[in-house]
Amino acid sequence: MSSDRPGSFAVHAACIRGVEAQPVTVEVSYGGSIPGITIVGMADSSVLEARVRIRCALVACGFDVPRRAIIVNLSPGDLRKTGSGFDLPIAVAILAMSGQIPRTGLDDRLFVGEVGLDGEVLPCKGEVAYTLLAREAGLSLVGALRPDHVPFDGVASSYLDSIGALRMGVDWACKPYPVSPISESVVQPRLDYADVVGQEVAKRAIAVAAAGGLGMLMIGPPGSGKSMLAKRMTTILPPIDPVERQEALCIHSVAGDGYEGLLAGERPFRRPHHSITPAGLVGGGRPVRPGEASLAHGGVLYLDELGEFPTGVLQTLRQPIEEGCVRIARVDGTYIFPSRFQLLAASNPCPCGHLGDGEVACRCTPSAISKYRAKLAGPLVDRIDIVLDVSRPDPSLIIEGEEGLTSSELLEMVERGRAFGKDRAAKWGTSILEGTERFERVIEQSGMKGDSSDVLLDIAARNHLSARGIVRLCRIARTVADIDQSPTIAVGHVLEAAMYQGRRNDGRM
Repeated sequence: MSSDRPGSFAVHAACIRGVEAQPVTVEVSYGGSIPGITIVGMADSSVLEARVRIRCALVACGFDVPRRAIIVNLSPGDLRKTGSGFDLPIAVAILAMSGQIPRTGLDDRLFVGEVGLDGEVLPCKGEVAYTLLAREAGLSLVGALRPDHVPFDGVASSYLDSIGALRMGVDWACKPYPVSPISESVVQPRLDYADVVGQEVAKRAIAVAAAGGLGMLMIGPPGSGKSMLAKRMTTILPPIDPVERQEALCIHSVAGDGYEGLLAGERPFRRPHHSITPAGLVGGGRPVRPGEASLAHGGVLYLDELGEFPTGVLQTLRQPIEEGCVRIARVDGTYIFPSRFQLLAASNPCPCGHLGDGEVACRCTPSAISKYRAKLAGPLVDRIDIVLDVSRPDPSLIIEGEEGLTSSELLEMVERGRAFGKDRAAKWGTSILEGTERFERVIEQSGMKGDSSDVLLDIAARNHLSARGIVRLCRIARTVADIDQSPTIAVGHVLEAAMYQGRRNDGRM
């Protein structure tokens, strides 16, 4: 990497694009006649600001700033460079070029880090992505690593606290991090469905949603336990697999979020506020950053008070729900963020929340109720499989403290259903029933025959279900059958699926 040509030097660096780190070569050379540092190579303002930081840092650490024109080229030139992670590689290249630090050991290292005015090396976003790039390129990562740095097999990470330490050579200055695999142990959940009393039907419905990867909307008055049910959903999802966890770690690292829970085996749980912007929900901005939909990758995205979200914001979720990723087009290319999550939503039945509540009278006008229901009947909700009414539990059950289904019992149901469904789907070479398939094909794959098929068709006819509605009902029934480990869908499975569609079927949506 380093150049033998006098008055020039090059080191390995990287920049973040989407959730991946792209390799960049930092080349420095003397040129021109006016002293100063000039950075070229499609660098944005955050990279150009490195000129001031590096000059101050070199002086603070006792180094000489060359009194010549220094050209810094960031290659490849057609890749937009963003972030402050170029401070360290530019400083190292300038010091090596000017002969102020030894060049030995610089070729096989990837330098990433921000430099403070006092020369301290600071961490920057995207550390996990940089680590994975270093492993792929066979390099050792050097920078200021976070306290919760994620070690991966096959890559050595080194901690550098100040550029002043480089005076004795990079091998002496860098402090190695121990390399060990991420712990595969599963933490004991702090929350449990045993704490939720009097909502056994809702618990069962959430287990069905988790087993089939189905979206779910809970509608009920304040105090019915919707949030308690939602917060515990991650406790009944199977442990996150290594591929999902690595993708989630990259996303959270790029976003600057903590990922201690992911390291402990927990799945993400994201609960965006209804005032969130489209860019905040699915990603965007400059530079492009992942949104809540991607931060929920591998976990649960919970939309509380669904009716309060602007319609335009909700519509941005259609792509991640259907494709499992977010694609953001920009002039310099398309950014792709993984976004496979379990969608869970909750809403009041009306603006005041007490429509149909036997304890508190509703204060909303008919027009307000109609307008509110219209927001809950948009294209996004049409893609949510389960819509369940959640009423207030009987106070006597709360006082008596009667324990119902626990998280461990529900997790067993989910794992049983997923395992059976996986074996069944292998026969057809598919894992889900697509809404674009012919109805006969859906029936064939579901194992629905005789009376159960007649019951489903009768429900579809009485409720004027669309093709999507029929497939939705079939998917729910098939998931219930998977939990019961039944190769065929029985009448009871269809009726239970219809119960989870009651609000749609009786015209309240």
